Amino acid sequence: MKNIIVTGGAGFIGSHLCEFLLKTGHRVICVDNLLTGSEDNIKDFYANALFKFIKHDITEPFYPDEAVAEIYNLACPASPIQYQKDAIHTIKTNTVGVANLLDLAKARGAKILQASTSEVYGEPLVSPQPETYRGNVNPIGPRACYDEGKRCAETLFFDYHRSYGLKIKVVRIFNTYGSRMSENDGRVVSNFIVQALRDNDITIYGDGLQTRSFCFIDDLVSGLVKMMNSNDELTGPVNLGNSAEFTIKQVAELIQKITGSKSKIVYRNLPIDDPTNRCPDISKAKEALGWQPAVPFLDGLVKTIEYFKTKI
Repeated sequence: MKNIIVTGGAGFIGSHLCEFLLKTGHRVICVDNLLTGSEDNIKDFYANALFKFIKHDITEPFYPDEAVAEIYNLACPASPIQYQKDAIHTIKTNTVGVANLLDLAKARGAKILQASTSEVYGEPLVSPQPETYRGNVNPIGPRACYDEGKRCAETLFFDYHRSYGLKIKVVRIFNTYGSRMSENDGRVVSNFIVQALRDNDITIYGDGLQTRSFCFIDDLVSGLVKMMNSNDELTGPVNLGNSAEFTIKQVAELIQKITGSKSKIVYRNLPIDDPTNRCPDISKAKEALGWQPAVPFLDGLVKTIEYFKTKI
């Protein structure tokens, strides 16, 4: 049994990670400022004596009373609508907040994992994207608070590792979907499902030929835990995602078909710096972690749609 901190633990991915860690017998300290996370995602854990929730913003220093063995940092809004609402706070979360957590890990001798993102690759000129690709990011665009913030977070992690011998893990998460996604977060899968279930127009930004790859939440959580439990020499970064690539138009049509929706597909202008391609090279995850996604996109979509039916 370990004492494990999950920052951003009331969010979509964080709450699933908390649930998995509790089921495997660990004490979980969930830290979240509830800016985009929700207590609804973690309310079922309150009865578990191994679970503790602390409302806190990591841009302020944080030192819990308990000993800490591991820290998973998932604290940061992850969709453009959310992270652009307060761009300055987003970049502070990824810099000041990350430095605070690294200081905590250093003080407690804890291992710490950073949930980085495929967005560090920007508008990629290489596909699929391997971890060695250094990216093509606009440092002054509207998405830079997140893209560059996450890049800086990775820099901080490796500088603390080199300077203090801190045990670090860095993963780059690609598009993930499943239950507990917010219905208004602006992500492709949740947007399309909500619009389809309401028989509203399904809105595609751009021509719909841009591609994404989608990893089901259970698979992602498995990858996060495998990375944390890997040998100390494996610092990362390691891509975690599904290498099966779909066009946005294909996703819209698939959701339309599964839901039996009467929605029409409509097209709008593509937002600034929205990448036209996103597909991970997961060779490193396969070789180093023995990890690869197991849930087919169609199966995961059906489960996610069933979840949203209970929310709408």
